[in-house]
Amino acid sequence: MLTFLGFAMIATFLVLIMLKKMSPIAALVLIPALFCVFAGKGAHLGDYVIDGVGKLAPTAAMLMFAIVYFGVMIDVGLFDPIVRGILRFCKADPMRVVVGTAVLAAIVSLDGDGSTTFMITVSAMYPLYKRLGLSLVVMTGVAATANGVMNTLPWGGPTARAATALKLDAADIFVPMIPALAVGLLFVFVLAYVLGVKERRRVGMLVLPGQVEREAVEEELVPAAPGASGAPAATEAPAGSGPGTSSGPVAGSVAGSGSVAAGAGPAPASATASAAALHAGGDAAASEDGFQGLDPHRPTLRPRLYWFNAGLTVALLTAMIMELLPIPVLFLLGAALALTVNFPHMPDQKARIAAHADNVLNVAGMVFAAAVFTGVLTGTGMVKHMADWLVGAIPEGMGPHMALVTGLLSLPLTYFMSNDGFYFGVLPVLAEAGAAHGVSPLEIARASLVGQALHMSSPLVPAVYVLVGMAKVEFGDHTRFTVKWAALTSLVVLAAGMLFGII
Repeated sequence: MLTFLGFAMIATFLVLIMLKKMSPIAALVLIPALFCVFAGKGAHLGDYVIDGVGKLAPTAAMLMFAIVYFGVMIDVGLFDPIVRGILRFCKADPMRVVVGTAVLAAIVSLDGDGSTTFMITVSAMYPLYKRLGLSLVVMTGVAATANGVMNTLPWGGPTARAATALKLDAADIFVPMIPALAVGLLFVFVLAYVLGVKERRRVGMLVLPGQVEREAVEEELVPAAPGASGAPAATEAPAGSGPGTSSGPVAGSVAGSGSVAAGAGPAPASATASAAALHAGGDAAASEDGFQGLDPHRPTLRPRLYWFNAGLTVALLTAMIMELLPIPVLFLLGAALALTVNFPHMPDQKARIAAHADNVLNVAGMVFAAAVFTGVLTGTGMVKHMADWLVGAIPEGMGPHMALVTGLLSLPLTYFMSNDGFYFGVLPVLAEAGAAHGVSPLEIARASLVGQALHMSSPLVPAVYVLVGMAKVEFGDHTRFTVKWAALTSLVVLAAGMLFGII
């Protein structure tokens, strides 16, 4: 009974949010509460919720202060050089923009924290996606999938959990998996290329005229007549052409639906105007989208404190990797120090906190709502019964192939369960079943990592709410678009692992 209710609760939640019949926060709270009553344990709902909130409270605190810290770092210009490098590579080509998103997400994922990756990636790429009229779910899907593959780093969490649960060395699990994970990451880049080509065909291409060697933030985008489906398209402008009139989209005014607003008027005549247009960092963009972007002339820049901020960020990430203090404490201290040094005046500090309050509230609300979902799943015993049913459904003849079975099971289980639940609750059972047929626990542990590409888009992962919140994408839209590509990426990693004899 609990097995059926568990699967039914998850299916109901996914269907309602993908059909946009309920908001994620409402669905995360009301659906598990209803199914808790169906399970005959409504009297214990309060205990389950309090237990779930207690377990996720450190995560919520970490995300709250991480958003403030990295929001301040973005405000003061720490990541501007990275953005300029990505923009120089992109050159207003939709295909390059999407590939650049995958590359940026993979690089930033080296710190092992998904929320950090999504904050930096969205802050850098969001204005460009808006300016070119690209699909924002492509950005969130590519970023989440790239981060999922990189999430298998030993300090990212899953590898350490697998090593702890099976009493193995993390290096023995991760190092042999590097070739398979590299294939998975390469597949993400190929996927980004294919999606980018589709976006290029859909919206056309804005071409930078004249001085192509100039930094992208200083170059002028010359749009042409709108293409099919109402998206902006452009034809190549002659080299050295000067300002003129255009009938395409005018930067600085961004439609709330995600498409670039159309208008007519002279093209920007100065590098300053072009930079503001490219980043959608003007007052109009800030007021309509609530997102300032990376305007190179924003008043919050602190170029004289660049190396202090860079050093502080490196020290923070190093302390996080070395586990010198709990991550929520590190971000709390880092946010307080960054605010104090960069904005010593109280009104400025309050303004920065207020500027990021919307993201903080949305993410914290999602995390605490997810605590209701996970609390009911765990407290009622639904998770345990679901896992036992899945393990028990494995045919006896599949015993010698338990590594493959573990890899396949890691996709749905890490999507519908927390990493803690899977690695500490299910993985030891799978390893024991494999050992009875001569399958090494190392192979089981490695196979358990392949589902992480899909896991990063799970509704139980707090970081995904940072991603969709900052990108202003509906969670249901993100889920519909991303799940199929993330699952395919996980299967590619599994296939590569088996091909190389790792799994």
